[in-house]
Amino acid sequence: MRRTLLLLAATVLLAGCESAPIKAVRQTFSDVFQGQKGEAEFNAGIRSYENANYTESARQLQSALDRGLNKSNQAQAHKYLAFIHCVSGRPGQCRSEFRKALDADPNFVLQPAEAGHPLWGPVFTSVKARR
Repeated sequence: MRRTLLLLAATVLLAGCESAPIKAVRQTFSDVFQGQKGEAEFNAGIRSYENANYTESARQLQSALDRGLNKSNQAQAHKYLAFIHCVSGRPGQCRSEFRKALDADPNFVLQPAEAGHPLWGPVFTSVKARR
């Protein structure tokens, strides 16, 4: 929080300047702030997923993505959306969400237990192999 406030103060003080260092500070502040906007919805979406409330989870995760998440949480949100699509019999949408997860984080991998799942494990492996 202190870092965010410091970045905000620097941004306000230097708002009229457009030098490269100032732009970098503004972008860093923007990235930090944007990454926090959707955190509450992201966490709620994971809780809903864990409680098998997939419709609510999908709504919350998409809202979190729309509000803004850091790259790591973007990948995680897309992963959970992929899982939801896979268990709901929508393999095309499952594949699409895994692509988005990998776009957000090219090093994204499933945990061993997730990778072994019979519905989404092969879909993820297929998407990852085509990159």
